[in-house]
Amino acid sequence: MENLDSDLLRTFVSVAEAGSVTTGATRIHRSQSATSLQIKRLEAVLGQAVFKRHGRGVVLTETGRRLLPIAQEVTARLDAALHDLSQEVVRGKLRLGIPDDHGRARLARIVAAFVRLHPQVELDVTCALSTGFPEALERGDLDLAVYEVERPISDEEVLFEDPTCWVSSNLLDFADAEPTPVALFDHACWWHDAALKSLDARGKPYRIVYSSQSVSGVIAAVEAGIAIGLIGRSSLHRGLSIVANEFGFGPTPTSKLVLAQKDARSSEPMAAMKAAIRSAFQTAAGTAGSRENAAKV
Repeated sequence: MENLDSDLLRTFVSVAEAGSVTTGATRIHRSQSATSLQIKRLEAVLGQAVFKRHGRGVVLTETGRRLLPIAQEVTARLDAALHDLSQEVVRGKLRLGIPDDHGRARLARIVAAFVRLHPQVELDVTCALSTGFPEALERGDLDLAVYEVERPISDEEVLFEDPTCWVSSNLLDFADAEPTPVALFDHACWWHDAALKSLDARGKPYRIVYSSQSVSGVIAAVEAGIAIGLIGRSSLHRGLSIVANEFGFGPTPTSKLVLAQKDARSSEPMAAMKAAIRSAFQTAAGTAGSRENAAKV
């Protein structure tokens, strides 16, 4: 019986987190052909494909999704063992900003993956509304931050893209309601302007009955049946329905979740934290589709 080689697993993790064979190969300093060959060897050992092509990149198959957390844990433990045995202790402080709506589900995984490798690094984590994170990076109050934008700039690395949509409670239909009750993000968020633009394009009266600074706040209003709301498709669940096209709303943008750092310099703790963040949010992106399919359209 063949064994799962840790080198094959490391290549698999790199490609999975990058969403591309080319980018994954760059991360592990291999050629694209050598990386593709390793993926084929892994699939030969498993007897099943771990990736399928999607546009210019790749996405995980069901086998790949099952293997990814195992491969991440194995490679992380091997890296931690190497650090411990070689007595390479990294010390210092890292200040991280994570948006509260995304942070609750993934912050624990990010921190756990990081601490396994760098137990001597002091983490200062800000889990809050992310609209102020870019300014905090510029001021030097944060070293690394994750936040949402509509249009990324050159130094912002896109972790995943989340199309927005209008949703309502499964139990209610606001098609004939005038004015249409709406739950929106606080005016400090770019989502607010995007929602108003979409509402105005409809050309029918609406009334803002609820405002919140968070996704969970908007979802709570929608679930309570008091309004429709604009959210990302990754936040869909069985209690929510995408509002039908017959409502006539204007188009809504795609939100980009980005990763940015204070400056171009990257320490070892910084690189490890960025890898942990990529892994956590890449896994989230892989499961977003299943949540969308579970929502009632």
